[in-house]
Amino acid sequence: MQGKDSLRILVEPEGDSFPLMEIGTCEAEASEQWDYVLVAHHHTQGDPRQVRQQQFLEELTRKGFHIKPQTIQDQKRVFFGIRADSSIFDLYRTLLLEPEGPAPHAELAAPTPVPVTTRIRIVNFVVMKTKTSAGETFEDLEKDGVFEAKFPLHKGEGHLKKTWAGWRHMFREQPVDEIRNYFGEKVALYFAWLGWYNYMLVPAALTGLLVFLSGFSLFDASQISKEICEAHDILMCPLGDHSRRYQRLSETCTFAKLTHLFDNDGTVVFAIFMALWATVFLEIWKRQRARVVLHWDLYTWDEDQEEMALQLINCPDYKLRPHQHSYLRSTVILILSLIMICLMIGMAHILVVYRVLASALFSSSALPFLEDQVTTAVVVTGALVHYVTISIMTKINKYVALKLCDFEMPRTHSERESRFTIRFFTLQFFTHFSSLIYIAFILGRINGHPGKSTRLAGLWKLEECHASGCMMDLFVQMAIIMGLKQTLSNCGEYLVPWVTHKFRSLRASLAGHLPRDPELRDWRRNYLLNSVNVFSLFDEFMEMMIQYGFTTIFVAAFPLAPLLALFSNLVEIRLDAIKMVWLQRRLVPRKAKDIGTWLQVLETIGVLAVIANGLVIAFTSEFIPRVVYKYRYSPCLKEANSTVDCLKGYVNHSLSVFHTKDFQDPDRIEGSENVTLCRYRDYRNPPDYNFSEQFWFLLAIRLAFVILFEHVALCIKLIAAWFVPDVPQSVKNKVLEVKYQRLREKMWHGRQRLGGVGAGSPPPMPAHPTPTSIFSARSTDV
Repeated sequence: MQGKDSLRILVEPEGDSFPLMEIGTCEAEASEQWDYVLVAHHHTQGDPRQVRQQQFLEELTRKGFHIKPQTIQDQKRVFFGIRADSSIFDLYRTLLLEPEGPAPHAELAAPTPVPVTTRIRIVNFVVMKTKTSAGETFEDLEKDGVFEAKFPLHKGEGHLKKTWAGWRHMFREQPVDEIRNYFGEKVALYFAWLGWYNYMLVPAALTGLLVFLSGFSLFDASQISKEICEAHDILMCPLGDHSRRYQRLSETCTFAKLTHLFDNDGTVVFAIFMALWATVFLEIWKRQRARVVLHWDLYTWDEDQEEMALQLINCPDYKLRPHQHSYLRSTVILILSLIMICLMIGMAHILVVYRVLASALFSSSALPFLEDQVTTAVVVTGALVHYVTISIMTKINKYVALKLCDFEMPRTHSERESRFTIRFFTLQFFTHFSSLIYIAFILGRINGHPGKSTRLAGLWKLEECHASGCMMDLFVQMAIIMGLKQTLSNCGEYLVPWVTHKFRSLRASLAGHLPRDPELRDWRRNYLLNSVNVFSLFDEFMEMMIQYGFTTIFVAAFPLAPLLALFSNLVEIRLDAIKMVWLQRRLVPRKAKDIGTWLQVLETIGVLAVIANGLVIAFTSEFIPRVVYKYRYSPCLKEANSTVDCLKGYVNHSLSVFHTKDFQDPDRIEGSENVTLCRYRDYRNPPDYNFSEQFWFLLAIRLAFVILFEHVALCIKLIAAWFVPDVPQSVKNKVLEVKYQRLREKMWHGRQRLGGVGAGSPPPMPAHPTPTSIFSARSTDV
């Protein structure tokens, strides 16, 4: 196939076809199927772009590709059907698909047919790696307008449309094996993982809902809420510069009751449960993955070997690129990554500035309802600003992560993908969670005290937590960001491709010129679908990782996160299915035996969740102060058999006293002439307002709790990881039997060559049922 023969592709001389064209090596039969299509604008003879196009196509034919060009009647676009010669697939089969032969004299078995997904993957790899004599790749030609697009054809997707890619199939079993046969293993593993994630979200969602609802049972019975609602004689000091009046503590009654819905004793139990849940989820997923990969016969498949085989198919003179490490490059990348992380943290500070300025703006607003709810308005609008910031920074983060990967020059595509995943996720993590970290652990803690407040640029007082506590701020921020992200992302994910596809189809139908050739009509139909790229599946995984972070990292402040994630994912699976089958061009199938670096990302999130939830319970919630009061200061200590609630008096105990005469300008506050003291949330002693002994005792208890909580939770995670093996024994036994049988066959053939000593019939393969796919038994979305 090196140009000795002559390829002539004959096409009927219709108005919607390309004229007779001669490109290379052997005649392509009309009945042959075309798996891949290139699209280009129709260039006139002599156009430099047409010459470069011809050179690229000729290079493909020299590698054994058949090309069938056709054009639409309006002569604006040319479609090139691409099909690899059978010799290319024979070479691939020889390199990777044929099992190890026990002996050269063994009887030859029938060749293993190459799946459509493999054919497409090979064609795509060679097309992307092919270079013209001038060193131009397809990507270079596409940038210069020589080619417009490339894509594999949708064929045989009707069954997936009927059984999977539709809203009525939301609660039906996912046909993971069929998804694998059509989109390849990587896409199938994504949907397998997402289905299992949804299934495991059910107990987490129900437990979180139970913890939330348990607060309703104490909505009016909570001793703390009762004391706050009845505290008509306790005046709170003004919060921030926007508040110029003393507020009665009883005015925060509703917020106090709402806060108790998610800041109760069940929060601690739920946080430990979620740490265990995250571990069990990952460990059982590893077992499920092992079963399905064995079922697909990919247990011993090697990604590096696959890529080397494709490189050799593309270029027999391919030179192996060895592993390399540059300390200089690593240092530069580390410094640049730290700069970007500092920028993400800086973005959180910008949000802080916004909230401070918004407080001043809303307090001077002409709208009276804003004046009364300044803190709530600042929290809500701050969350909206944060969401917009996330949307903008996501694009910047992707660009920076790509440039860092280009600078690092990874050896293979899989290595590049792994490093890009780590860098992009790191930047995205700080983008999404920086403001939550600020609210959970910094907001209201560096503000000083009434009469001596910390000010931004010496002008604006820093924002305070909500009157009912910082947990309310964290809850609202989580609810808005997670709700907006899930809702808007799902709507945009479906509506944008749907509208774009409808617009492209409508414009094409208005232009007329529908091809008469059914094959060309099919190519045109695929062309009118939305384009895909290497990030199409990557973006879906990233979206799920961020959601998993929201579901676990600050779940102590938002126990409804698993429930929201479950509802969102039920829609997400169908959205992705509809998008991939109905609205987008076919993804190039990728072979894989696991979800790759995403598994390490999930494990990292699990550890961060333990740390973050321990800190939230210790420093953000009122759990530790309540427990300390109950066992150190409560009335129950004095009256052992008393029926008095042990938290009686807690509210008064947790509020510090401030003398209004110590305000720098007390006359600016309404009613100051009748008020001699006010209260605020802190542990300080007048007249110097330094931290009290209780503050330092509480701080010690908080730190001890964080250490204890994290050690207990991490021990539970380690025990669960040990208790649930990553690989089921049935899978290990099956792999062991295959190795044993292969050795016995080699021994039998070796004895035959040595003269037949002890030679009989080849040993039969031990009876062992082929492991059925786990998803045939349980692969519903939930």
